[in-house]
Amino acid sequence: MNSFGTLFKVHIFGESHGSSVGINIDGCPAGIELTQEDFLVDITRRQGGTQPGTTPRKESDIPIFLTGVFNNKTTGAPLTIIFENNNTRSGDYEKQRAVPRPGHADFTASQKFGGFEDYRGGGHFSGRLTVCLVGAGVVAKKILQKINKKITCLATLQEVGGETDIEVGIAKAMKMGDSVGGIVECTVKNLPIGSGEPFFDSAESLLAHAVFAIPAIKGIEFGSGFAAAKMFGVDHNDTIQNKDGLTLTNNAGGIAGGITNGNDLVFRIAVKPTSSTPKTQQTFNIQTETIEDFSVKGRHDLCIALRVPVVLESITAMVLVDLLMRPYIKSSINFYL
Repeated sequence: MNSFGTLFKVHIFGESHGSSVGINIDGCPAGIELTQEDFLVDITRRQGGTQPGTTPRKESDIPIFLTGVFNNKTTGAPLTIIFENNNTRSGDYEKQRAVPRPGHADFTASQKFGGFEDYRGGGHFSGRLTVCLVGAGVVAKKILQKINKKITCLATLQEVGGETDIEVGIAKAMKMGDSVGGIVECTVKNLPIGSGEPFFDSAESLLAHAVFAIPAIKGIEFGSGFAAAKMFGVDHNDTIQNKDGLTLTNNAGGIAGGITNGNDLVFRIAVKPTSSTPKTQQTFNIQTETIEDFSVKGRHDLCIALRVPVVLESITAMVLVDLLMRPYIKSSINFYL
């Protein structure tokens, strides 16, 4: 329910306004160098308050190793890392029990868990927990480098509010006094041929499964994606150029038959507008059983997509490590060399 992976298994825990959030990773190989400094770059990329359009809530997010690290190296035991919550304002949410926020999980969570869920800041459903995904991604990226130093994973923001000029998109949102969404693209280079399975464990299936763990993701496409529906087969098919599987085009996005084909893995995700818009909305008051005007209080991102690239990279690295650690992948390696 809160875990993902087979050999590299990530478990996520915590709530937005609890004492901390964290991850437990089972299957992390021993001997991987790991220090707090390894997390700083990616943690900073995810933090709010660093660019216009992001939440003013800012946590230090210094990783605290509880288990699985000794003398700055992983031990092979389950790796547990927490990130403390020190900048919460729970009072912003006290009046919201009666009026679930449109677009949020307030209503569904209350129904599912009988009203016992921690509703402050979205609780376990909050984007705050993406810091855990980034933490797992830091570990996964280090393992990927052990597997093959040439493998690179980079996600970039392609569009905000329908604008390819990011600053224009943010300015449009600010002018409207509303939130906006965006599109993020991820490219992985130098993956070996053979990762993924037909059908349920296809590389696309596993990536899509993990990607939708990122709050606010509403769509995913690989290669030419939805544009493929408007193409003829002769145009969409990727002509193979050599014995290494290099193709003339990459409409498949680096995956054929659910298996990586040696070309760049390319996919894009759609990020919805932040549900916590400054605009006045209407919602159902559970106590009075009436529809009423409602305005979201608290500190929120104007555009969640601004902070998604590093989270997408992290999720991608998690999935790829889990696939590449499988013994029948021809690139399988000895981590202790």
